[in-house]
Amino acid sequence: MAKIVLASASPRRQELLRRAGIADFDVRVPRVEETFPQGLTPPEVVCCISREKADAAAALCTPEEIVITADTMVFLDDQRLGKPSDEADALRMLTTLQGRRHTVCTGVTVQQGDRRLTEAESTLVYFRPASQAELLAYIRTGEPMDKAGAYGVQGRGALLVERLDGDFFNVMGLPLLRLSRMLERFGVLLLN
Repeated sequence: MAKIVLASASPRRQELLRRAGIADFDVRVPRVEETFPQGLTPPEVVCCISREKADAAAALCTPEEIVITADTMVFLDDQRLGKPSDEADALRMLTTLQGRRHTVCTGVTVQQGDRRLTEAESTLVYFRPASQAELLAYIRTGEPMDKAGAYGVQGRGALLVERLDGDFFNVMGLPLLRLSRMLERFGVLLLN
């Protein structure tokens, strides 16, 4: 089997690859501006950035290696919610999300040499109504500060989520079922 390279510094993505049964992979992090043209839909935005990351990662890899890149964003009414700049920004985002539905989109690219697949996964996340005291208590944990949308579903942020429709792992940053199906097309079978 070809060597797998995860082109991401995200500890969550590394953990998810291990959960999927890929224990032997390298991590190489390319530098990317993460720009995209105006007017794209949320899935198009994350696919565009995932491809940018794959282009940058190609310079760090051999043509035989299988490179995985991903980009995850939170969208509320098609408006992008990035990582909060400070606690006040986290409170603003969480206040906006509480009691509402939003979408988490991840673009995934798998590339080996000149062969490339890019696909998007979208998951609907429904936040329960929450009081300002609850949101402030969550912010004090520090968990929201490095996450798009100011929450982590795999941590205490799960206490704000009423339900979700779609791939749970997508909300963590890597849709495992979609990735496994993409890898199959490169000869990597995770349940073999």
